[in-house]
Amino acid sequence: MTPQTPPITTGVLIALVGAFSYGFNITFAKISSDMGVSGPAVVALRVLVILVLAGTFAVLKGGSLAVPKSDRRSVFELGLGSAGVALCYLSSVTFIPITVAAVIFYTFPILIVILSPFVEGRKLTPSLIGVVLLAFVGVTLVLGPAIGDMDPRGIVLAAGASVSAAWQFFAGTRCQNTSTLSKIIWSQIVVLPGALFVVALIGGFPEGGIMLAATVPIALTIGGFLLGFVSQIIALTRISAVVAGLTFCLEPVVAAITSAIVLDERLGVTQYAGGTLVIGAIMLNVWLESRRRA
Repeated sequence: MTPQTPPITTGVLIALVGAFSYGFNITFAKISSDMGVSGPAVVALRVLVILVLAGTFAVLKGGSLAVPKSDRRSVFELGLGSAGVALCYLSSVTFIPITVAAVIFYTFPILIVILSPFVEGRKLTPSLIGVVLLAFVGVTLVLGPAIGDMDPRGIVLAAGASVSAAWQFFAGTRCQNTSTLSKIIWSQIVVLPGALFVVALIGGFPEGGIMLAATVPIALTIGGFLLGFVSQIIALTRISAVVAGLTFCLEPVVAAITSAIVLDERLGVTQYAGGTLVIGAIMLNVWLESRRRA
């Protein structure tokens, strides 16, 4: 075993926790939406909850939340990328089917691979291209055929979420000198104004009775996102954006399984095959990354 292997393994395991948490959170975000709490409202609520929780923890822990000058731009970009993912992705499904939006959004690992030679100086190899295409095919099979009305606004928003995700992953790998708690707090401060603005555009938060009735799914959505985001932040300090991006392709697989369990949705053979391809692509990518570092 080479000395580089443990960090790769640890980073990938943490990223898998994040992918599981994000996939879990999506199902309950859908339930919240069905109960009358819109996606942007959930985003704004979770930002407020995260800031309260993280701020309280920071006060109890003590110490400085200052971001080193060398990391300030990257932390700001991390926040902008996070805002773009949340607001563009959740808004896109207003204009196009969820399946179409998800397939467009999950082109972000491909963007990361294409951009990695310019951003990270990584060599673009045929094997890496093959792995990312394998993962994308798997995600497409899990989500099903992207059939529906193709409103240009939805396509632009979903594509914006994909670009934002790639930006978010690259920015996360460059904040090496900033603590995890500082990244969480400052990135969410960047997200908050945009989230509140979008909520205002759609008419504000739902009335109290609706919010109260949806307390459980909202809490599970926020909890799943918080664990997923923290895991993503930590993972990006240990593995490259390419490895992390491909690992997070497991998210829609988990979402499909969670929906099948919670919402009694049936999974077909094609979806199981797609999930297998995604898992295989992740394992192959970890092996290739281990060889590259060795």
